[in-house]
Amino acid sequence: MRAFAETLDSLSTTPSRNGKLALLTAYLRAAPDPDRGWALAALTDGLPLRIGFRRILSELMAARTDPVLFKLSRDFVGDTAETVALLWPAPADPAPPPPRLGEVVDELLNAKPAEHAAIIATVLDRCTVRERWAFLKLIGGAPRVGVSARLAKTAVAEIGGQDVSAIEEVWHALKPPYTELFAWMEGHAERPDPGNVPVFRPLMLAHPVEDADWPSLAPQDVAAEWKWDGIRVQVAASAGDVRVYSRTGDDISPAFPEIRSAFAGVDVVADGELLVVRDGAVAPFNDLQQRLNRKSVTSKMLRESPAHLRLYDLLFVSGEDIRALPFGQRRAHLEAWHAQVRPPLTDLSALVPFATFAELEDLWRGAREAGIEGLMLKRRASPYLAGRPKGHWFKWKRAALTLDCVLMYAQRGSGKRSSLYSDLTFGVWRTSAGSNERELVPVGKAYSGFTDVELRDLDRFIRANTTETFGPVRAVAPKLVLEVAFDAVQPSTRHKSGVAMRFPRIHRIRWDKPADEADSLDAIMALIDRPAA
Repeated sequence: MRAFAETLDSLSTTPSRNGKLALLTAYLRAAPDPDRGWALAALTDGLPLRIGFRRILSELMAARTDPVLFKLSRDFVGDTAETVALLWPAPADPAPPPPRLGEVVDELLNAKPAEHAAIIATVLDRCTVRERWAFLKLIGGAPRVGVSARLAKTAVAEIGGQDVSAIEEVWHALKPPYTELFAWMEGHAERPDPGNVPVFRPLMLAHPVEDADWPSLAPQDVAAEWKWDGIRVQVAASAGDVRVYSRTGDDISPAFPEIRSAFAGVDVVADGELLVVRDGAVAPFNDLQQRLNRKSVTSKMLRESPAHLRLYDLLFVSGEDIRALPFGQRRAHLEAWHAQVRPPLTDLSALVPFATFAELEDLWRGAREAGIEGLMLKRRASPYLAGRPKGHWFKWKRAALTLDCVLMYAQRGSGKRSSLYSDLTFGVWRTSAGSNERELVPVGKAYSGFTDVELRDLDRFIRANTTETFGPVRAVAPKLVLEVAFDAVQPSTRHKSGVAMRFPRIHRIRWDKPADEADSLDAIMALIDRPAA
């Protein structure tokens, strides 16, 4: 536990990717099995624990400290694990050293739910403040130390001198604590055999097209497709099993059973965009969002938000790996396969015909009016390469929209920002029907787009202009204008305004602009995307 705690603490304060990778690799090399495997699980898919985490901690802390003090401390710190670690009282008698990470996970896995609280309390008694924090992060399911699942897998690959794609291609056939994976990396065993499990194959990603890229591109060498506003997925089907994976390799199959059914009985790995389509038109992303991150879906969801897969590449077909073929040949394979199999709830992402880049630019300029996110440019000669290889695929997104909004609410961030008000909710002016009175209605929330200096200035402004508090949230006097950049606007029942911004970020802080001159709800309603065909 001690080595894991030291590593997790260092990860939380190390900003660079390479620094985090070095810390992770060193820990995974040195830690014994199964400790390192459980640590890897916590940083990737999460531990297979089912614990009433918040309820148990609330009950444990209520018996050991004043509930009001705990609540106020939690609101100030902004992190439950850190608050408990700091407030947990030291036991009256000397406690034994902390258990090994593998020991405590094994005990929790084999315990009854009624026994979890006692086990957690015993471990906390045996730990230092830092070890308590790390233990709670471990079992809480969200370490939040700036480590993605892919970075954790990259650290494993470093041990064996492998590419991370080699890890990802067997990942979904493995289970924590991953002893066979580490045995392979250290040369003690052969590569784990995924058998008939339809495993994830790392996706090929695109770079934003830049001015410097155009001279190296020729119209006859490039294929163009519309960039659809859904989520990138991979469908892997073999031996009667079908999996739907997100772009990061997460298995999202339970949320889309109809897509699994559509690929039943085929042997293929296909790449495409998951959308909600009604009457032939692509619905706003918000409709698809209702289906994401769910372990199961209701019949109402299936009926009201019907999933559809728009295909644009093949990786494997009938057991044959065709990733090394150029895009043009893979596209021909895709068209032939789709015409023969015709899986329901699918179609092909059409190629956009053009003769010159000037002609293509005219089409690109019309993307917003058509309710489309932009264009994808793909070299016809490109093989399917894992990751984000330079110079092969490009995304040409439509230009961002901007509006002047008024800061309404603020909340502390997490991690390094836990003491600063960095999560900002903003709104626009709405005129009440039948009168000239105006009120602010929220349209979005953002926590990025400002420098550290700007963040400190914002924090000071928020503290000085707070009008009311609601737990960890502060209402702020309507004085500050934020110029917000965003990709699109969609109808939303979750906001009082009836709309929501897609990917909002703070473009500029308008200290100079009076709040009365911020934009209106009418201005934002005029920007709502139309459904795309």
